[in-house]
Amino acid sequence: MKSTTTVLVTGATSGIGQAIAKGFARAGEQVLAVGIGALSDSDENVQYASLDVQDNDAVRTVVAAHPQLRVVVNCAGIIQRGAEHDPEVFQRVVDINLTGTMRVCTAARAALAVNNGAIINIASMLSYFGGGLVPGYASSKGGIAQLTKSLAIAYAADGIRVNALAPGWIATALTQNLQDDQVRSRAVLDRTPLGRWGTPQDLIGPALFLASADAGFITGSILNVDGGYAAM
Repeated sequence: MKSTTTVLVTGATSGIGQAIAKGFARAGEQVLAVGIGALSDSDENVQYASLDVQDNDAVRTVVAAHPQLRVVVNCAGIIQRGAEHDPEVFQRVVDINLTGTMRVCTAARAALAVNNGAIINIASMLSYFGGGLVPGYASSKGGIAQLTKSLAIAYAADGIRVNALAPGWIATALTQNLQDDQVRSRAVLDRTPLGRWGTPQDLIGPALFLASADAGFITGSILNVDGGYAAM
């Protein structure tokens, strides 16, 4: 019996990835949400499975089991503030955030071509700005922007659209230290015209749009979901 999974979301055990997975499920899609680590909570409408995007064979095996895929959302990512000046830590961050995204895109290309599919990558405000404490993360997210544009060109002949979302400052476990630091949190809010931290749920609507027929002539684009942060 063939899998009926239509949406694959990586990095989906918590935060933005889990919110997007649930959003697609509520929209009626059959969702496979993959990641490592314990779930922050569960949802009966989403199938969860373990997957390390550094494992090329595992990525290929998981994707091959779901030939009806029409949407891939690449949310898998880590950040190691301060430690990323160590070249080994830097390499691991880039391998998960950037190369991991490429592994998933490559593995999913054939299925997405059959199903007129769409890829949504997760970029960042650090796709545009430097990060003194996070050179690996910033480099990986700058790379995501360029990978998105490059694959949009490469996959267009297959009928696959490739876009990215660039979140601003989103209240997740990855940013908890910044949220808890009153000085740094105030600096974020002062530069964000909408005056608040974003939530993972703020990414759901944009993701659904980019995956839909309404975005049928959009590829190679990076959509900021940042409360206006990049406009300042």
